[in-house]
Amino acid sequence: MIERILPAVVASAETTAEDEPIDLFPEEAAHIRQSVPRRQGEFRAVRACARRALAALGHRAVPLLPGERGAPRWPDRVVGSMTHCPGYRAAALAPAAELLTVGIDAEPNQPLPDGVLEAVARPEELPRLAALAGARLGLCADRLLFSAKESVYKAWFPLTGLMLDFSEATLTFEPDGTFAARLLVPGPLVAGRRLPGFEGRWLAEDGLVVTAITVPHS
Repeated sequence: MIERILPAVVASAETTAEDEPIDLFPEEAAHIRQSVPRRQGEFRAVRACARRALAALGHRAVPLLPGERGAPRWPDRVVGSMTHCPGYRAAALAPAAELLTVGIDAEPNQPLPDGVLEAVARPEELPRLAALAGARLGLCADRLLFSAKESVYKAWFPLTGLMLDFSEATLTFEPDGTFAARLLVPGPLVAGRRLPGFEGRWLAEDGLVVTAITVPHS
């Protein structure tokens, strides 16, 4: 599913399994030793996806531990992102020579819990969501917004090392499966230029919404 909204240069892997029986590296096993079983299953399954994506890029398996603020620490010359939600785990990786950053997210296509939309949406985004929901029946546009903002953050953080509040980007969605995020704070400085925002793609299918952002060098 996720590969349908990613460019060909990205290697991706996904699973609907809640857990996968992989041999963790000792440091990975130590990281989740005190975690509840559900969290351990998420950790193993999403890393199984990441290992398949690494192999597709010609890289051997290495320990994949969370770094600063939980962002995965990828091998040199690799950029990527991981996501997990009930019933779905995925990883997307690309050569750093091809892409600056990757951000993906998956969410159940269900309304957000009470109070969450008010915490993540800017006022100008609300009528956009209503229009999108009218154009795409069955789409929980509030959940799509949440997913897309998660992808924005996952693309932003490796370039800046900084937090990004939900209110610091305003998103516009199109029914054709594209979206744009305009940053309301100074964008990442890359090769002497500031990125004003990100462009991404989205897909709603099989009870899920998935979003993805990739940023090429040019």
